[in-house]
Amino acid sequence: MTRSGIPQALLTMPLDALLEAAAGLRDQGWGRQVSYSRKVFIPLTELCRDVCHYCTYAKTPKRIAQVYLSPEQVLAIARAGKAQGCREALFTLGDKPELRYKAARDELARLGYATTLEYVAAMAKLVREETGLLPHLNPGVLTAADYAMLRPTAPSMGIMLESASSRLCERGQPHFGSPDKDPSLRLESIAAAGAARVPLTTGLLIGIGETREERLESLLALEAQHQLHGHIQELIVQNFVPKPGTQMAEHPAAPFEELLWTVAMARLIFGPAMSIQVPPNLNAGRLAELLAAGINDWGGVSPVTPDHVNPESPWPELECLADESAAAGFQLMERLTIYPAYIENRHEWLDRGLHKAVLDHADATGLARSDDWHAGDRRSDTARPARRPRGRAQPGIATLTAKAQAGAELRERDIVALFNAREADFEHVCRAADDLRRQVCGNTVSYAVNRNINYTNMCTYRCRFCAFSRGKHSELRGDPYLIDDEEIARRSIEAWDRGATEVCLQGGIHPSFTGHTYLNIVRTVKEATPDMHVHAFSPLEVSHGARTLGLSLEDYLGKLRDAGLGTLPGTAAEILDDDVRALLCADKLNTAEWLEVIRTAHRVGLRTTSTIMFGHLETPAAWARHLRQLRQLQQQTGGLTEFVPLPFVHMEAPMYLKGEARPGPTWREVVLMHAVARLALHPLVTNIQVSWVKLGLHGAAGCLQAGANDLGGTLMNESISRAAGADHGQELPPVEMEKLIRGIGREAWQRTTLYGEPNAQQREKSFVAGELLPVRNRAARELKKAG
Repeated sequence: MTRSGIPQALLTMPLDALLEAAAGLRDQGWGRQVSYSRKVFIPLTELCRDVCHYCTYAKTPKRIAQVYLSPEQVLAIARAGKAQGCREALFTLGDKPELRYKAARDELARLGYATTLEYVAAMAKLVREETGLLPHLNPGVLTAADYAMLRPTAPSMGIMLESASSRLCERGQPHFGSPDKDPSLRLESIAAAGAARVPLTTGLLIGIGETREERLESLLALEAQHQLHGHIQELIVQNFVPKPGTQMAEHPAAPFEELLWTVAMARLIFGPAMSIQVPPNLNAGRLAELLAAGINDWGGVSPVTPDHVNPESPWPELECLADESAAAGFQLMERLTIYPAYIENRHEWLDRGLHKAVLDHADATGLARSDDWHAGDRRSDTARPARRPRGRAQPGIATLTAKAQAGAELRERDIVALFNAREADFEHVCRAADDLRRQVCGNTVSYAVNRNINYTNMCTYRCRFCAFSRGKHSELRGDPYLIDDEEIARRSIEAWDRGATEVCLQGGIHPSFTGHTYLNIVRTVKEATPDMHVHAFSPLEVSHGARTLGLSLEDYLGKLRDAGLGTLPGTAAEILDDDVRALLCADKLNTAEWLEVIRTAHRVGLRTTSTIMFGHLETPAAWARHLRQLRQLQQQTGGLTEFVPLPFVHMEAPMYLKGEARPGPTWREVVLMHAVARLALHPLVTNIQVSWVKLGLHGAAGCLQAGANDLGGTLMNESISRAAGADHGQELPPVEMEKLIRGIGREAWQRTTLYGEPNAQQREKSFVAGELLPVRNRAARELKKAG
């Protein structure tokens, strides 16, 4: 056993065996994905009170044109980064230069700040508010008070330990004359970051004169801090490169084998979960070897600014970095400055004022959004990202899709793996789903002619995602309304005259509604249009109706069926995961209650659809649980007619406006939801429907080519998505439906709610329908005695 506590056998293990063990651990934690952060570097000041003997970044006042970048210069750099797709603004600067240089003190006074840290905080806030970029701060040694001041301005910070060896601070050593490189001070700062709950980047600089055992002691010191606080989100192993003009210009560079050895040891000490990175620009041409040593991250790469700390080593082109990673068998993933685990636990690790800024950049896994597509946004409909996969799909993905195509039930982790598919894996999943769609449903795309009737927007529930509900205490725009029986009948007749075979009726839970209200709605429609199919009432409405009449679910659903109800929409499902539901809609039905309503409906002979609302604050694991719940339900009852993914429309949703949710799913996630559903629900649920209201026409077409087979209904009126901010329109007539379908080389089939042939006369009317008359929504105050 060595002095550091590392087994001697580990120190003498052959390098090949060490690298193999480290790479295996990396694969356990990160798979075959390697990440990077697209960032812009903002060198706020090049002054520093330290004089590290290898550094070319730090300069004296006589060697620089200005002491600090001005706010205008800072913003100009940040805006240039944003224009190139950067998401992170890395602030680089020397450590407390005002303690050494009068020029720094004078310039700070002119700018209106007492310390460099105050100026850093102000500039970080300015960049975030003006550009949306996420600041990452490297301001040197900090105290608890410093972290408290800076934490509201940046999601993450960094301080390199470099080495825990105090020997390197002695005369003649690289850190002599640099008070902030005292290892005890830096470890205290790293500990203070943990206590302040700041996600931290730290690491080692190797090859500056330390021994292997000193490197191990440094790693163990960092690992001990991480064990205490769990705050080290990434560990950098950086190799020393000699720079002309420094005291260590003639010092040899760190041997590459030493870099590999240190990376492998770091992986073995920190285990599978730690993110370990090596700067790619310092190791050009040897990236595959670094990946084989157990790293999973390339750090920050800028398409705009140079590496100001290593200006002699240009950043690799991102396309080249992706290609080199792919050649080594890895997919390059863009991440944010704050890692996924810390985003997921943001209430602990992220200042509340930064939640919205971070979530606006994040996808469901906590990585960077892969596109700027947004559900319901007309501008997004023609701006879907091009698909340019690199490499081949991983064997494990192919195994999972084959298993699903054979009809086997996938485990939760299997479904999560499919949802995590990117690049070649993504293409493979989509292709496998569409092959299965072709096998099950042929080349036909079906749709129904129907009308939506949302009879009230008043609701006693306050779901945090809902922009449709209005009420006395509503924070959103729009007047509360109710629709009377006469208007329901009028709209039903008008729909029938325009070729509809279905009316879909749903609304808020009005405080005066009882079970009689819903029975009356069904009777009103059937009396006005006896042959119209009534597709109505979410499980929440059914549960409410049964409870108000003191009836069992089975008895009440039987009454609705006997009154003329044909099927139920499987809405109000949101996410069938109670942890998520507690955040979305704590007062609504829980998962078991929702499933019981649907199960009971099937038992009394009423078939239902099923839905998911995704892209807000859930993770792929919740999606997987949702799909498995539906599969198990269908195994029990066989009553589901279709599955309808509903991407979250964020624009007017309360929880998004309050900074509590992501801005809907990415395009990749939308496509995968349709594709993975096709695979995970096979062979039990045969119809996967797209929501053209939320996806737009181009978006709907894209999902129809990734496993979906149904285009839903023409709607005639659509209120709920539009209230949330969607702007794709309220009706898609049969002519437009069939034009879209033929445009992707498929055959159109107009269907009924239960996938039968519609009446020929109705079909003919649907193609020559006239304009809709204006709807008549009566103000709620006029109908206080509803129901």
